[in-house]
Amino acid sequence: MDISSHINDIYQYQSRKVHATLIRLLGDFDLAEEALQEAFTAAIRQWPEQGVPDNPAAWLIKTGHRRGIDHIRRRQTARHNLDHLADDECHTSEADPDTIDDDLLRLIFTCCHPGLAIEAQLALTLRELCGLTTEQVASALLQKPTTMAQRIVRAKRKIREANIPYEVPEHRELPERLQSVLKVIYLIFNEGYSSSEGNTVVNVGLATEAIRLARLLAELLPEGEVFGVLALMLLHDSRRNARQDGNGELITLEDQDRNLWDRQQIRSGLAWLTRALQLSPAGPYTLQASIAAAHAEATGPGDTDWARIARLYQALYQQQPSPVIALNHAVAVAMRDTPEDGLKLLDQLAGHKAIQSYYLYHAARADLLRRSGDRLSARTAYQRALTLTQQGPEQRFLNRRLADLDSA
Repeated sequence: MDISSHINDIYQYQSRKVHATLIRLLGDFDLAEEALQEAFTAAIRQWPEQGVPDNPAAWLIKTGHRRGIDHIRRRQTARHNLDHLADDECHTSEADPDTIDDDLLRLIFTCCHPGLAIEAQLALTLRELCGLTTEQVASALLQKPTTMAQRIVRAKRKIREANIPYEVPEHRELPERLQSVLKVIYLIFNEGYSSSEGNTVVNVGLATEAIRLARLLAELLPEGEVFGVLALMLLHDSRRNARQDGNGELITLEDQDRNLWDRQQIRSGLAWLTRALQLSPAGPYTLQASIAAAHAEATGPGDTDWARIARLYQALYQQQPSPVIALNHAVAVAMRDTPEDGLKLLDQLAGHKAIQSYYLYHAARADLLRRSGDRLSARTAYQRALTLTQQGPEQRFLNRRLADLDSA
C-alpha cells in the first residue's frame, strides 16, 4: 500500500478519534476541525519522506494541537486559556490509545448534554463525531440544510458559553442522557451501514465505531435498551459483506447470498437481544433488534416470518409513531399479504410532508407498484426516488429497476 492510500485509511478510521481529542485539548469545535485538517495536510507532506509514525494518531494529535495553539496565539486569545493549553501539550506527545477512545465517548455525552435541545444534540453529534456535512446531517434528520446549519452553530455557542463539561457524566446522571446517546450512536451506525451519499454502500469505519461505542456504553450502563441497540447493530452489520457485489453495487435483502452473512456476529447479536428481552419492558431498539433477528434466523427470503415482523412494527409504532416506522410496517404487511395491501398503507402516509422527501418511501412504493403490475406508476415513483438519493450505488440500483421496467 502506498503512503497516500495509507493516510486515506488512517483518515477514514482514526480521524474522528483524533478530532474528539483535539476538541478536548483546544476547547473549540471549529478550531479542532481546522487543526485536524492541518495535521493531515502536514502528514501528506512529511510522511512520504519521513515514514509513517509508529502511532499515527498520537502524531496527528500532537501536530494538530500545536497548530491549534498557533491559531490561538495569532488570535490573541486570553493568556489563561493559552497557559491551560500549554500545560496540556506535554500530555499529547505520546497519546494513550485508551484516552483517545474515551474522548469519543466524552464527545458524545458533551453533545448530548440535557442543556441542549434534542434536535441540536443529534445534529451536533452527527456533524462533529461522524464528520458528516451539514447537508448529510439534514438528510439524516429529514430537515432543511439551512435550518440544520443554524442549529449546529447555536449548539456550539451554547456549549462554549455555558461551559458544558467535556466528560462522561457520573453514573447517577447517565439515565437522563441515555435516550439521546443511544439515538446518536444508532444514527452514526446508520450512516456507516448505508452512507447517505458517495459511491459506496457501507462506511465500515463508522459502523464499527458505533458498535464499539455501544459496547463501551453497555459496560457503563447495563440496561435493556443499551443491549438492544448493540444487538440491533450487530445483526444488521452481520449482513455487511452481502449488501454489495464485487463492484460495490447495492444488493437488496431479498437477493443477498446468506452464506456471506457473519454467523458469529449473528450469534453475538442474538445473545445481546436475549439479555435485552430479559429486562422488560422491551423498548424501541429491542423491538427493532427483534425484527432484525427475524431476518437473521430465516434461511431464505421465503422463510421470513413476515407476520411476526408486521406485529413487531405495530408494537414499535405504538412506542414511536413516526412515518418511517409506518413505512416499514406497510412493507411488512405487503410481504405478509399482498402488494396492494401495503400500498393502501403507504397511501395513508402521503400527507406527511417529511416522508415526501424521503427517498425510501418512493422506492418502497415503486417496488410494490412493480410487484402489483402497475409499471407506469412504478416508473414515476422510481424516478422520484432517484431525485432524492445522493448515494451512487442507490442511484444505479434505481436506474437498473427503471431499465427492467422498460425491458418488460
